[in-house]
Amino acid sequence: MSRKPKADVAFLFLGEMLLVPHLWPIVDALARERPKLIIDLWISTSVHEDLLSRWMDPDVHGNVRLRHAPGYSLQPVPHAGDNPELPAKMPMLARLAPRLARMPVVVCAEQTSLWLPRLLPMRSRFIFTVHGAGPLNYNKDGRLRYASRLFVPSDYLTKDHVRHGIAQENIVVTGYVKASFAPSLTSDMIFPEARPVVLYTPHWQSYRSSWWDWGRQIVEMLAEQSRFNVIIAPHQRLFEQDRKARAFLDGFSSQRHMHEDSGSFAMVDGSYTRMADLYLGDSSSQIIEFLANPRPCVIADSPSMTWPSGDYQKCGDVVRTAEDIWPALMAASERHSAYRDFQHSLALEALGNADEEAALRSARAILDLLDS
Repeated sequence: MSRKPKADVAFLFLGEMLLVPHLWPIVDALARERPKLIIDLWISTSVHEDLLSRWMDPDVHGNVRLRHAPGYSLQPVPHAGDNPELPAKMPMLARLAPRLARMPVVVCAEQTSLWLPRLLPMRSRFIFTVHGAGPLNYNKDGRLRYASRLFVPSDYLTKDHVRHGIAQENIVVTGYVKASFAPSLTSDMIFPEARPVVLYTPHWQSYRSSWWDWGRQIVEMLAEQSRFNVIIAPHQRLFEQDRKARAFLDGFSSQRHMHEDSGSFAMVDGSYTRMADLYLGDSSSQIIEFLANPRPCVIADSPSMTWPSGDYQKCGDVVRTAEDIWPALMAASERHSAYRDFQHSLALEALGNADEEAALRSARAILDLLDS
């Protein structure tokens, strides 16, 4: 029996589903740019496998292989892309390390995988592609410095990266990769009646989130009105901290103008930030994604929040009492002209070029590293 040919590049799909839209467009662009390249996609669960296999076209992705990482978990879920229970990451990486040790290039979108080049003498060159538009978490262990390349959407935070020990020559500005990912839902797929859409997307950490002070009150207020269609899509990790939140939101599922999402792939694939007409949030970096196309915003600054969200608070009227939220929503469209220019500059600064070429730029940077 002949052995499988060795791969040229490996992509690690081992983490949360929110990372998928930051990786798959690069896989697709790489397969199209150099069709003979052998690309391994290491996956941790059957949920990843189901989702990725749906997109694989034999005529385009004939040399892209789905590989089960050691400790792969088979776990059927009702909807493709719903968040799976992830196997323990560090044991999985430890068992995967020998298979990646001589891989020419390894691409990941989460920092945990950078423990491999940080701790082990590997020939592989790791690429870390940033997910999201907010600042990076610079771990004290210095893992980021062990990435041969850091793909970033813009040069907005380059000075911070260099100050934390990342070599300037290893930083590659690609643009915002997720912008080229096709969303799975549109407004007419979830709302029977056409109305302006409000998106409420609170952060999960209590010191950065309006949820803990006002969340339930906001949801109840939006359920009682009929002017807007409403999407409630908190950060996925909020449901780890507030165990009763999912049941609370499920209580509004019968209302035709309310769409609550506690874990589907649409929460992370850009569906909601693209379809919404008005954004209601606090410190979530999803506001940057929303502002790729500037639109009205209302920023909630509840009493328990201590995170200094200065730039975000320049994107729309800031409300500091729950009673002011509804009047601010009603006035947001009329007041948008006061914020439009700042929104545009903030999105451009953070996302860089949010066109569909970011994935291609990333693919070409991988090929440059591979050919060097």
